[in-house]
Amino acid sequence: MAAVVPALPLSWRIHHSRTTVFCRTTHKSKSKYSTPSIFTPRASFSISAQTRQTKSPTFADSSKNRQSSALQEIKKLCESGNLEEALGFLQRESDDVVLDSAQRSEAMGVLLLSCGQRKDIEVGRRVHETASASTQFCNDFVLNTRIITMYSMCGSPSDSRLVFDQLQRKNLFQWNAIVSAYTRNELFEDAISMFSELISETEHKPDNFTLPCVIKASAGLLDLGLGQIIHGIAMKMGLVSDVFVGNALIAMYGKCGLVEEAVKMFDDMPARNLVSWNSIIFGFSENGFSQESFHAFREMLVGKESFVPDVATLVTILPVCAGEEDIEKGMAVHGLAVKLGLGEELMVNNSLADMYSKCGFLSEARLLFDRNDKKNIVSWNSMIGGYARGEDVNRTFNLVQKMQTEDAKMKADDFTILNALPVCLEKSELWCLKELHGYSLRHGFQDNELVANAFIAAYARCGALCSSEHVFYLMDTKTVSSWNALLCGYAQNSDPRKALDLFLQMTDSGLGPDWFTIGSLLLACSRVKSLHYGEEIHGFAVRNGLEADPFIGVSLLSLYICCGKPFASQVLFDGMEHRSLVSWNAMIAGYSQNGLPDEAINLFRQMLLNGIQPYEIAIMSVCGACSQLSALRLGKELHCFSLKACFTEDIFVSSSIIDMYAKGGGIEHSRRVFDRLREKDVAAWNVIIAGYGIHGRGKEAIELFENMQRLGLKPDDFTFIGILMACSHAGLVENGLEYFNQMLNFHNIEPKLEHYTCVVDMLGRAGLIDDALRLVEELPGDPDARIWSSLLSSCRIHGNLDLGKKIANKLLELEPEKPENYVLVSNLFAGSGKWDDVRMVRGRMKDIGLQKDAGCSWIEVGGKVYNFLIGDEMLPELEEVRETWRSLEVKISSIGYTPDTSSVLHDLEEEDKIGILRGHSEKLAISFGLLKTANGSPVRVYKNLRICVDCHNAAKFISKVVDRDIVVRDNKRFHHFRDGTCSCGDYW
Repeated sequence: MAAVVPALPLSWRIHHSRTTVFCRTTHKSKSKYSTPSIFTPRASFSISAQTRQTKSPTFADSSKNRQSSALQEIKKLCESGNLEEALGFLQRESDDVVLDSAQRSEAMGVLLLSCGQRKDIEVGRRVHETASASTQFCNDFVLNTRIITMYSMCGSPSDSRLVFDQLQRKNLFQWNAIVSAYTRNELFEDAISMFSELISETEHKPDNFTLPCVIKASAGLLDLGLGQIIHGIAMKMGLVSDVFVGNALIAMYGKCGLVEEAVKMFDDMPARNLVSWNSIIFGFSENGFSQESFHAFREMLVGKESFVPDVATLVTILPVCAGEEDIEKGMAVHGLAVKLGLGEELMVNNSLADMYSKCGFLSEARLLFDRNDKKNIVSWNSMIGGYARGEDVNRTFNLVQKMQTEDAKMKADDFTILNALPVCLEKSELWCLKELHGYSLRHGFQDNELVANAFIAAYARCGALCSSEHVFYLMDTKTVSSWNALLCGYAQNSDPRKALDLFLQMTDSGLGPDWFTIGSLLLACSRVKSLHYGEEIHGFAVRNGLEADPFIGVSLLSLYICCGKPFASQVLFDGMEHRSLVSWNAMIAGYSQNGLPDEAINLFRQMLLNGIQPYEIAIMSVCGACSQLSALRLGKELHCFSLKACFTEDIFVSSSIIDMYAKGGGIEHSRRVFDRLREKDVAAWNVIIAGYGIHGRGKEAIELFENMQRLGLKPDDFTFIGILMACSHAGLVENGLEYFNQMLNFHNIEPKLEHYTCVVDMLGRAGLIDDALRLVEELPGDPDARIWSSLLSSCRIHGNLDLGKKIANKLLELEPEKPENYVLVSNLFAGSGKWDDVRMVRGRMKDIGLQKDAGCSWIEVGGKVYNFLIGDEMLPELEEVRETWRSLEVKISSIGYTPDTSSVLHDLEEEDKIGILRGHSEKLAISFGLLKTANGSPVRVYKNLRICVDCHNAAKFISKVVDRDIVVRDNKRFHHFRDGTCSCGDYW
């Protein structure tokens, strides 16, 4: 029996025909260089020159020549795809065309093979009828085998089975054909059933064609146990060393996830062919071993065996390049494809376009797509998916429409819908989404569970949860994935109660949750900070053994972090058996977000000590922690670390570093980092504009804002918050009002409450309180506590007691539990000498158990942060600090400093007030800085509350007498003191 190559055991999509294939097979050899054997077809007989010269032509020779010519004509017609004409030629009876029985049988076999290859089942049926009507051919083993194969190649295994069942006698060829028919059409259980019948009810023994088909069926069912049984049968029959059986076993083990077994099978093969290498490369790629895939591909090309890749090789390695987003390797494979003349092959072209699009090179992908003259549905779907992943709504839907109109035979299928749906992310895409939904309903795609689930998710992303529910409840069969799609929709739209209700309905229906279900519920609870419901889900996860899942573990960390319980997250984190990089990042970010910068920095150090290399997100979180501490030296160390690790190439990391320097008092450092950016996006401009704003350098912020627009960048919500804040701190009221009006009129940005707060603060600081109140009355919604707090501060600064009382009532009504609001009200009364009212407010605070934050200042010296509190007798080197202040007080008094006791909001004698002023935390921190830092270096102090007038005046005089820069950051802005003046111009 002749050896026949089985279907290629790779992606279960690529099939090789059963025609004779000349394979290059390499045998292992102990010699340094082994010569591969190349099998080439050879003539079965030869005619000597002498015979040709002496024999004269006869009538029989002429007849044979005509028969041979007729057979060749039929073959040519089949090769060119003219199957109808070939069949007509075969059926004609004339003196000129007379085929003997062997040649007629061969012609029908060739025609059947072509019908299968071109999936022309109608011509194939007529050939079948012709053979069946002939007593000479109806029982021909070869023809019946080819008829069975033809029907299977045309996608009609039921016809194959009908032919098989009608056979009076069956040999192994027919059994192999029917097993192959079921396997080719992915009817794997039927293939296994026929194999069982073959070995149990007949005397035939499976061969090296039978076993690869059955092994492929086992892989299709992901039935590892069955695959191992067939492996055992192959070993007993001595077929395991056969290259076709070996290739099928490699593919089966790879598909079932046993990569080590696949590698062992590959290494133990006495002979390998190109399919062997394709199979092991595919096994690596399917199981996520990308680097191993590349290594095997490279070894195949340049190793001892040195095979030339084919189409199957290229379409196996290109998705690996796409998955790794490795454009360099992808382009190298592209060059190899062109060099081998395979670049125009449809499957290769499709894979190349897909690779380029997944690597973000959409223009290159589109170029390949446009040059493809043989586009199939895969070509269109791949390009549509590329645009959808790039969130290019217009190009996605334009291509879907073009696909429908450019080729009448090309219609969108369910994969087209699945590829296009991810681009529907906003409410603005809802109309396009409904068009796709309508098309799907008209063509019956809604019965596909994947399509229905995708529509549920897409409607949820677009905020149309009613439509999501409508699709969901119309589904006949709801799987866990269907429930998850709707659950996730409610999680994304911050409705944990509804998500929990769905979860209960799901469990009542008899379906158990998976890790994605629990993750979605935890996400919903995290978004709305619903600790109660989150703890319920946590309990369920623990009871069902899901807590150890890495995804759920990180989701639980995020829940407790978002709900302001970082130490509960720490307990979970410490209990993790395997801490992923994501969990480290989550904890570091959680500490930073919850105002625990020291803990964030310490955990980052521990992460590095454990040998774990951070990702960009960890750098950004630690930058935020340094910003909170105003730890400029630590920030510089982190900047150096980022430079060495090439993290500064990431625009988000660079923006975080700019923000860190700005909040640490080093605005010049911020500007240098910003100027060195090769590409500046809107976020980078926003950070530097806001940085200049908190330093009170409004003119520089305005200049940057105008430059940004001249370069063609469009300001967003955050840009305007930054520029309005800059105008507020610099007292540039006219500029601020102009930019506020530009938001809606020129940039079509609807002002939010944050923007109104900035403008109210700006007007109030300038004493335009009536204008600020009018703006509050024009608000589209109700003013929040931030606006009333800003107005109350303005009333205190400008002494408007009557209006301040009214605003105080509104503020305390909104936020009666915050001590800082009572302090503002108390300061309002104290500034006007209303001590009875002050005592009343303070008594009310005491009654409800509130305590004001103590004034605290801190300074970083030698990489260590020193804290100073009012009245703290445990200060480091307290006597030296006090002595330094006394010395400074004498010097500044001699040039005009007088204590401003109005900053002491207590009903005390003047001397007592002066004593309190001497103990203010910022004075102590400045004194400590002057004592511990080198002459000429700036002193940077940070305070949790607003700097008082007396300390502000004192700092101005100190900067003059010591001839040093002093930088103070309070809870509102930065003050740069130099040579007796402040950068704020006494406007703060």
